[in-house]
Amino acid sequence: MATQTDPQVYQGEEKIIVAIDLGTTHTAVSFAHAYPGTDVDVRMVTRWKGQPEAAGDSKIPTIVAYEQGEMIAAGAEAREFIGDDAYEVSRWFKLHLHPDSMKISDEPPTYDSDTNTSPAMEIPLLPSNVTLTQVYSDFMRYVFLGFRTFFQETTPNGVAIWGRLSSSIVIVLTIPNGWDTRQQGFLKKAALRAGMVQSEEDAELRLEFVTEGEASVHYVLGKVSHRTWLKKGTMFAVTDAGGSTVDSTLYVCKALEPKLELEEVCASECVQAGGVFVDRAIRTLLTEKLSESRFGDNESISDMVDKFERRTKRVFDGSQESLVIEFGGRRDNDRDYGILQGKITLTGSEVGTTFDQVINRSSDSCLKLLGGRRVKHLLLVGGFGESPYLRLRLKDEFGSKGTEVVTVEEPSKKAAAEGAVLWYTKQMVSGRFARFTIGTQIIVPFNPANAEHLKRRNHVVVLPSGDTCLRHGFEIIVKKAGIPLYSELYWLISFQGQLVPQNFSKLSRFTYSYSEKPQSLDHFKQNLLIWEGEGMPEWVKDADGM
Repeated sequence: MATQTDPQVYQGEEKIIVAIDLGTTHTAVSFAHAYPGTDVDVRMVTRWKGQPEAAGDSKIPTIVAYEQGEMIAAGAEAREFIGDDAYEVSRWFKLHLHPDSMKISDEPPTYDSDTNTSPAMEIPLLPSNVTLTQVYSDFMRYVFLGFRTFFQETTPNGVAIWGRLSSSIVIVLTIPNGWDTRQQGFLKKAALRAGMVQSEEDAELRLEFVTEGEASVHYVLGKVSHRTWLKKGTMFAVTDAGGSTVDSTLYVCKALEPKLELEEVCASECVQAGGVFVDRAIRTLLTEKLSESRFGDNESISDMVDKFERRTKRVFDGSQESLVIEFGGRRDNDRDYGILQGKITLTGSEVGTTFDQVINRSSDSCLKLLGGRRVKHLLLVGGFGESPYLRLRLKDEFGSKGTEVVTVEEPSKKAAAEGAVLWYTKQMVSGRFARFTIGTQIIVPFNPANAEHLKRRNHVVVLPSGDTCLRHGFEIIVKKAGIPLYSELYWLISFQGQLVPQNFSKLSRFTYSYSEKPQSLDHFKQNLLIWEGEGMPEWVKDADGM
């Protein structure tokens, strides 16, 4: 029996916690009604409009259907409008939000056809007169209302509990490891537009963000008894292979008692690779293969890709000599192209080529993360992580290096969704590596003997003390991938003279000039700046003030 001092027991205020894992192809929602002194029971939303045949399946398609710029359906219901020229269906819209740093350094893998004319990755266009913010807010509103209905109908006294706690619900959104503060700001605006929060101030109080990698490790350790394989000093990796990204993080166990404590070993990895790129590859293969067939039209190809994604891709393990994609009826035949009674037969080798480059990128990312270290376990989760072929290839690659590849996710669930609630309540990761350099703008003493300072002499300012200084200097607080960011630093950076998180401290003098007399000096805010590039910048702006 759990006791009040048990570290696994929830000690905070009574509240509802909901986590939304909005994926490229599928979305899932988990939640908990946390009550002080009890264990947190995480539940998944398993009932959605238009998905009665999938009772117990928490995943819904991440798609939204529009008619003349207005949303008419989302999730499973939106599937009915695919292919109908009177409507526009938005899918894979998460790809539009990937930061430039991912698009530049992690270009999606291409499918190398025999003709070597494979097109570059094309992100599906948004519906006419519909912005990305609108698509996100429409879908997030649909998801949140579905969660509300499920909570009220499946929780004893659910309507009353919702009425009492709805204004303080904590909303946790999962994001890829490679996303940054700009994507978080975008999601805050979308959540506000969706009615999930009431104001920007409310969003700051109730919206939380966690990387898919960190949410996944909480899911894994919540499902697998760590006592049998984890001890102090054990190093292990978690790879979340999703629809459009593969996120990998390397952890070391720092403590088992009084609670499990993990720390990142190095900066996490995030590459554009995942299930949607296999779907893109099969589309390219089928388009070229059937270019002279009467089934080479866009509608027929789209039907084949849809059936491939739903079944063929999920059963392929590399051992099959041939595989069948069912897409039509008994009268659909073209024997010259392997189509018989609405079924097209592909060789196992053909199907394998659609996986190869995606798996190679995923494997290379994991190898880079491990960096030759002795890692005992690689825990594989995520929708694409359910692929038998991916599992086999990773086991072949890492098994020879002494790393065991283990799959722990239940097929009907999304690890990041359930793990995000556990992350909020348990916080097992105490140290993280920064993905960018964090600092603030300062003034620096002017040195006339410094050539760079002379270039910037137009930005000289004389302080009341008589000291001559230059504007636009940059003071570094945390270096990119330099030291672990401990929990307090990750969420709170204070400039009140001293910054003292768990095992990190920074003491510095801070001076602020006011143009008008302030009403109070007790509290003030200072913007933080981030630098995503390499090296350590000294200045916020160039010599011209740009």
